[in-house]
Formats: sequence, structure tokens, C-alpha cells
Amino acid sequence: MAKRKYKISVIQLNLNDVAENNLKKCISWVRDAASQGAEVILLPELYSSHYFCQSEDVDNFALAEPLYSTSFIAFSELAKELGVVIIVPFFEKRMAGIYHNSAYIIDADGTEAGLYRKMHIPDDPHFYEKFYFTPGDLGFQAIETKKGTVGTLICWDQWYPEAARITALKGAEVLFYPTAIGWHPKEKEQYGENQYGAWMNVMKGHAVANGVFVAAANRIGLEKYIDGTEGIQFWGASFIAGPQGEILAQASHDKEEILIAEVDLDLQENVRQNWPFFRDRRIDAFGDITKRAIDK
Repeated sequence: MAKRKYKISVIQLNLNDVAENNLKKCISWVRDAASQGAEVILLPELYSSHYFCQSEDVDNFALAEPLYSTSFIAFSELAKELGVVIIVPFFEKRMAGIYHNSAYIIDADGTEAGLYRKMHIPDDPHFYEKFYFTPGDLGFQAIETKKGTVGTLICWDQWYPEAARITALKGAEVLFYPTAIGWHPKEKEQYGENQYGAWMNVMKGHAVANGVFVAAANRIGLEKYIDGTEGIQFWGASFIAGPQGEILAQASHDKEEILIAEVDLDLQENVRQNWPFFRDRRIDAFGDITKRAIDK
């Protein structure tokens, strides 16, 4: 019988370093989270490098790795050793010319429970992801693991209620969002509070609307590696929310941290019984949601 309670963790880190160092750092922090009782552990988006999408530079494709190579081997061994599920976001080289922003869901026995490829790809100043990433083609998924049934979405996916809804309808108990989001330093004073607030609010809304737990792992630190630019100040603030949007654990804006919270499936069921949003969905009236725009 599946466990009715299990502990999840998000790890917030500064990852402005080379791949080998980031790998060693993440392994160490995963070990620490597991020692604190975490059973499903989430790393930030594109864990193995600095956030290279600040520019369009073909040299950055060298940061990608084929499936089941460095990251999978290292974290598969670690997951098996510790008996935990690890969600590992990485830059996937599928073939020459096709790359994805992806995440392994590695089960507690070290096997692959699932693979997710980021579906929504942004293109904003210093977030030039369309240059690097082909949109995902594996769809939205609920992945069964030895600890629980989880769904992984990645960063820009977090703004789309449709992605959260479908993943929850497929049975995900937790929506995990590996993330790399921050402020443009010159805009922070004017827009920063509203930008950060919107980020929190939309994901808390997914938790409420779907009666699920939500966990987001962001990075921290100023990543400034292009001459003539101010870089990106990643705002951290990783969090875990319950199925009514209640904050169960919250990180700072500027410190490396481990957050841990308990997923309680009896609580989730109770919330859905009392707030039966799934029951009352008018699916007969939702056909227009698949249109790009509803023209008058």
C-alpha cells in the first residue's frame, strides 16, 4: 500500500560555477537533505551550470549532456544508496541540433521513474531560452515512484494553469517546479516586489485550484558573466505549499538552504472533499481553451 505521508525537500543553491563543482555540491546537499528525512528531493533548474541563457552563444551547447550520462549516473547511484527519489533538472542533448531543458525523476532504487522535457520555452531579455531549447514532446505527466506520485514542470511552465491542471488530473500529489528566476538588477527597485509576488501567487493558486502540494526550487546569487550587462540576481525564495496554498516551508532570498515538509495524502483528500473543484468542472464548456485566441 502506498504511503499516506512522506517528506519532500527542495534545495536552494548558488550554482554559478563549473559543472564538476556543481555536481559535487548538489550531491553533498542531497545527502544532507536525506539525512534530515527527505524522501523526494528537488534540485534547481539546469543544476550543472550557471544560467547560460543570458546570451545567445553556440558555445554554450557544449554544456549539454546526452541522456543517461554524467548526471543520471551520479544521481542514480546516489538515489539507490540513500533510498530517496531525486528530481534532477539538466540540459539534454538529444541529437545534434536538438536540445531540451529536461529533468530526470530518479526512483529510490536508482532506476528512471520518468523523464520530463520543459514544455513552455520563454524568450525574454537575458532569458533567451528559445535559442537553446526545443519545446518538450513528452507531455504533462504524473510519475509513480516508490515514495509517491509526483509531477515535474520546469520554471516557465509554472505560469500556466493548464499544465498544473493536467498534471494533477493525471494523479500527481505534488507539483515540483525546478526554477531559475530572478531580477534584472536595474528593474528590481521598481518591479521586483510585484514580480516576486506574482511568482509566488500563481503557484499557490495552482495548489489551491488542484488540491495539490507545490514545491519550487530556485537558485540564488548574482550571475554576471557577460561584459556590459548587469546579469541576473536570482531571488531564491524557494518554497513548499500545501493544498490550500498554505506555506509549509519558505527559504530566504539570498542563502543556500534545504526546505523539508510533509505530504499528507489524507489532508489532500479532505481538502478535495470540502473544496470539490474537480467535481464541478464544466468540461463540456472548455473546448475553447485549446484555441490560440478566441476571435470575435
